[in-house]
Amino acid sequence: MVAVVYSGSKTAFWKIARDGKTIAECTMPGINPCFNDQKSILHLLNKKTTLINHAESIKKIYVFAAGASSAERRNELSETLALFFKYSKITVKDDLFGAAISACYNNSGIVGILGSGANCAYFDGKSAEKNNFGLGFVLGDEGSSNYLGKIILRNFIQHKLPADLQSDFENRYNLDRSQVLERVYKKPMVQHFLSSFFEFFIENRDHKYIIELIDAAFESYFKTYLLPTIALHPGNDIHFVGLVAGSFQDQLRSTASKYNIQITSITKEPIYNLLNYYSN
Repeated sequence: MVAVVYSGSKTAFWKIARDGKTIAECTMPGINPCFNDQKSILHLLNKKTTLINHAESIKKIYVFAAGASSAERRNELSETLALFFKYSKITVKDDLFGAAISACYNNSGIVGILGSGANCAYFDGKSAEKNNFGLGFVLGDEGSSNYLGKIILRNFIQHKLPADLQSDFENRYNLDRSQVLERVYKKPMVQHFLSSFFEFFIENRDHKYIIELIDAAFESYFKTYLLPTIALHPGNDIHFVGLVAGSFQDQLRSTASKYNIQITSITKEPIYNLLNYYSN
């Protein structure tokens, strides 16, 4: 039995397969080793009946997690999971490698992540090239749901949203300035809080103001991540992975067309391709 896990900072997707067929699946809050310690991860695992029921039967686990970019972080996460899955061989890679495999399999290409976080890298079919893009939700993540959450919150607090969106946002979330600042600066897991407003973008996707915010976010992503990568590796297929990319495909392709870029594929949920790759 094989388990595959793809985890952004907000959500971790689990799928369990036997003989290439999915037999169980679940989601849980993201397991980012930069933010989650051993105790909190084990607490999350022990709340999932699906994982408890299959823990002893799973022999291999492939984990692709945001924040697992260093050997130290990967080892920490592997050791924590081994306490729960005592009979499993556990392999931990970062989410960028998982995105690359899901989009390219064993082929080369440029892979962009636009999910709860953002990143981009050239993949040679075996490994993703190291870069300086992954600065996290405070200093980077342009175009991600974290980034969009920061923009909508800031504009809401400063009353810069159009009147209809200002009212809708206030009625839905019942937040004021003091509550937002308290949550952002004094509470843990800020990235979860910021990403939670992505649904507001989806529900108002046809509003002119939201369209402009998404377009501006994608422009920032292209200039920060994609264009520099293409400059170093011209002529490669371009792939995107993640919830933001998958939810706003038309706008993403429109932004790409401004730079004469053809996007080869957009994968909203990479867990399916990863399961197919590693269970077969």
